[in-house]
Amino acid sequence: MPVQVLHVTGARPNFPKAAPVVRALRDRGIDQRLIHTGQHYDERMSDVFFRQLGLPEPDVNLGVGSGSHAAQTAAIMTGLEALLLEERPRLLVVYGDVNSTLAAALVAAKLEIPIAHVEAGLRSFNRAMPEEINRLVTDRLSDLLFATSPDAVAHLASEGVAADRIHFVGNPMIDTLLANLEQFDVAGIRAAVRLPESYLVATLHRPANVDDPGDAAELAKAVHAAAEDLPVVIPIHPRGRASLAAAGMFDHPQVRAVDPLGYIEFLSLVRGAAAVITDSGGVQEETTILGIPCLTLRPDTERPVTITHGTNELVERSELATAIRAALGRPRPAETVTPPLWDGRAGERIARVITSAL
Repeated sequence: MPVQVLHVTGARPNFPKAAPVVRALRDRGIDQRLIHTGQHYDERMSDVFFRQLGLPEPDVNLGVGSGSHAAQTAAIMTGLEALLLEERPRLLVVYGDVNSTLAAALVAAKLEIPIAHVEAGLRSFNRAMPEEINRLVTDRLSDLLFATSPDAVAHLASEGVAADRIHFVGNPMIDTLLANLEQFDVAGIRAAVRLPESYLVATLHRPANVDDPGDAAELAKAVHAAAEDLPVVIPIHPRGRASLAAAGMFDHPQVRAVDPLGYIEFLSLVRGAAAVITDSGGVQEETTILGIPCLTLRPDTERPVTITHGTNELVERSELATAIRAALGRPRPAETVTPPLWDGRAGERIARVITSAL
């Protein structure tokens, strides 16, 4: 008898999204298996997340590793095809917008295996972002589309997706954040990283910011300006550190790189920050719930709800220091206004729809 549900994860952003769904389906007695493509293969980028988030050990790890977008996607497709031909699950669940998501959707569609996409409908309308291509193709191929925000529902409807395939369920990444809130230890991580009481956190990895030496140098200049007021700590993988170092990012005495952190440690660091500088999608969402000012160094975002219902704002690199000072000068609201259905129960809603579909 084929397995009922097969989950495909591959990179750090996938794991907090998958954990609540896997847990909720387990509670319903659904037979499921978890596949890790190995897109992020470093212990600090994946293994620690499985331990901290209560995810079961992957049933299969394809171990594809890094590579160009084409090479990595092809390697994942090749490994998954053999696996799906053997398993023939009744439903394949994919998460977010990484290369593993796209690869799994392509393979499943060609094998006529139904696909569920968690975090469907997000759009930046910027096709220079590889993730935008992954989102568009995955949504076009999916049978169940789980949206995290009303704008995502509207995008899918405008693209002609049938209403009965779209399910507004909330954000499972926020389920994970809320479930672990009491474990976030601001004082502990501050001591471990040797930070003062007031500091900034930066997460920077988008190609538009770091791949071109000119852009990276401009980014370093912007971060240095912000560091004149507060120290900046940047959790970054050693492989990414080299390009930023070459741009002079760490030449400023107030800017420091640290190795990648586990989920609990990273969110502890963010929760204690005066503000966060980022080009990441997930961090925009997490800071929204934590009430931390978030300055996103991008011209657009696929998560506009973090601006209308959160603490996020889009800024140019040249405006970063000024924007941080303005954000820190504003009083924080007594209560955080959260986007609709970001209430910690998205995993349960997704499990309910999947169970009904099965």
